[in-house]
Amino acid sequence: MPVLPVLDIGAPDLRVCAERVPEDSISSVEVQQHIDSLVDTMRSVNGSGLAATQVGIHLQICVMEVTHNPRYPYKPSFPLTVMINPTWEPVGSDTYSNFEGCLSVPNLRGRVKRYRRIQVQYLDRKGVSHSKLLVGLRAGTVQHELDHLQGLLFTDRVEDKSSMTTWANFEAFHKENWLSEIAEVIQEEKELRTPSDS
Repeated sequence: MPVLPVLDIGAPDLRVCAERVPEDSISSVEVQQHIDSLVDTMRSVNGSGLAATQVGIHLQICVMEVTHNPRYPYKPSFPLTVMINPTWEPVGSDTYSNFEGCLSVPNLRGRVKRYRRIQVQYLDRKGVSHSKLLVGLRAGTVQHELDHLQGLLFTDRVEDKSSMTTWANFEAFHKENWLSEIAEVIQEEKELRTPSDS
């Protein structure tokens, strides 16, 4: 499938709320091609997730995957996951400070408060329903991608604007301290393994 251009912040399509995918159309050629294009595009730019709105497709679809990702070498690996019409709710009130970046916000990162544990419900590309407990950075990724489906960017959720930094300065001045800060979060995620559900 074709690799699609990822929209940058300021593009009006990024602010459009995505529409639910009718369940009887999930198996259609059009929806399946959208999914394949999302996966190919995400992998081509070393993303850990990509929402359909980021490529101008206004449907509630997002894809996620981490396998030795050079953009996020500290993220525990997880298999390719396709989520259609996803929803989530927090499990408990624990949060952590996630230092987020985004393919649609080139060369910037900033701190965003995310729930540490969430329950996510979605349909996979075969239309099968899933309900899963996710923790840590993967839970943060899901919250980030589902924000996109509501027309939100991580920059909307950065409470302390002074945390905004370029990727180079994140690596040079912030990464080591932040990873130490969230070591327990990453360890919990590593201990919770989920099978492939793509």
